[in-house]
Amino acid sequence: MSDQNPYEKLGVSEEASFDEIQDARNRLFEQHGGDAKHLEVIEAAYDAILMDRLRMRQEGKIKVPERIRFPELRVQSPPKESPTPREQSPAWLQRMLDQPTPADILLPGAWFLGLSSISLFYPEGGQQVLQLALVVGVGTSIYFLNRKEGKFGRAVLFTLISLIIGLIAGGLVASWLLPQISFITLGTNQFSTVVTFILLWLVSSFLR
Repeated sequence: MSDQNPYEKLGVSEEASFDEIQDARNRLFEQHGGDAKHLEVIEAAYDAILMDRLRMRQEGKIKVPERIRFPELRVQSPPKESPTPREQSPAWLQRMLDQPTPADILLPGAWFLGLSSISLFYPEGGQQVLQLALVVGVGTSIYFLNRKEGKFGRAVLFTLISLIIGLIAGGLVASWLLPQISFITLGTNQFSTVVTFILLWLVSSFLR
């Protein structure tokens, strides 16, 4: 058996595929499982074939599958972690959403909290105060939005949309909720104003 070339030792032709070579090696291992000398010869022949295939690959004569491990690469590299597929949000939403810092959240929050306090604790009859608070809230929202990217028109548009949605949604919720809660003495305008300030805070903090 020592006079045979590696292919003959494994009982395969020189044109055999890698699957055929590996199958032959595994089959001989099973046949000579208790003979260490034979196993050493089989392993040496298998390594010699892989080295020959590596040389041929480097010379561009064959293409070797990536799953084949050559003798000089016996140390198995740790498996690469397959990246977890992330659900990508739409591009238009990514352009609108911001990743605010704590200051971007707390500073507008302090302003709108103060304006909400004025709206809540001021008598219902003071419509001018509510209107003035809304004007200040609109200016606050425009300022913080414009400060992020310097797009004044965009900041005005987002603020006006939020103002309209907040007033409409707040009025609808107030007309349904307030009659059911007798211990709350808020008026509809006060409630809708506070809802609007909450929406303006969310927009000025988390949009850009």
